[in-house]
Amino acid sequence: MRSSETSETHLRLPPWLKVRIPCNRTYTATRELVADLDLHTVCQSAKCPNMFECFSEHTATFLIMGDTCTRNCAFCNIQSGEMAPLDPSEPARVAEAARRLSLKHAVVTSVTRDDLPDGGAGHFAATIRAIRAVLPETTIEVLIPDFQGDGDALRQVIEACPDVINHNVETAPAHYPDIRPQADYAQSLELIARVKRAGCVAKSGLMVGLGETDDEVLGVIEDLSAVGCDIVTVGQYMRPSMSHPAVVRYVHPDVFREYARHGEEKGVAHMYSAPLVRSSYNAALFAGIGKGEA
Repeated sequence: MRSSETSETHLRLPPWLKVRIPCNRTYTATRELVADLDLHTVCQSAKCPNMFECFSEHTATFLIMGDTCTRNCAFCNIQSGEMAPLDPSEPARVAEAARRLSLKHAVVTSVTRDDLPDGGAGHFAATIRAIRAVLPETTIEVLIPDFQGDGDALRQVIEACPDVINHNVETAPAHYPDIRPQADYAQSLELIARVKRAGCVAKSGLMVGLGETDDEVLGVIEDLSAVGCDIVTVGQYMRPSMSHPAVVRYVHPDVFREYARHGEEKGVAHMYSAPLVRSSYNAALFAGIGKGEA
């Protein structure tokens, strides 16, 4: 496997990660729509490098249950702190935003809400139902937290019948103590297995560049395949700010292609692996799989 760029000092951004930032009327309109409906997007909160492209294409990933998280994952740009009560009008506002954007595929994620008895599963279900009510032909993908392993909470989401249920493992298990200390790798795999056993389309993803080796990445892909994960995304970790962990390596696009080949060989139906891939980036590519169209 081709070596990746590594260094103990600050790494220079490689050419394949330098993207043009479009700023057009559609981008502005999408941003204004989100603000008008008093919604959050993970695009903005997580400082996603694809935000300008996605907003310019009239799409966004909605972030529900506030913009403050009960966890403090090292890679994440979303703040932790005091939690606000859930807003019961939020599902309807997300649905209205999806309607105004004419979304063919709606993606909804959330902060982690360990303070709530069901981890916010009921709010996810309400949001799915609200979108379905106004856009019955739109496919819906949810990117959910682990609900601390609560099977009843997960069942609420499953019974709301989204087309795709995503839960990211984020990194290799050896790096959880530093990168994802409040989560459990085995618990995340079990959640994905439960999603698959329920007959749903299961999706997961991870980042590279946080100190893992290529062999560890391949191992995670194999673990996801073993629990029946249908879609796996692999993307480059990019430091949101100087207070976040430094990028340990920038992985070459050729290596991402090798990750994809490995996953396909191990039986993952859909591998999406490239430097700028994120969980919800171009998620509509898989929109039909829940309906047997891919």
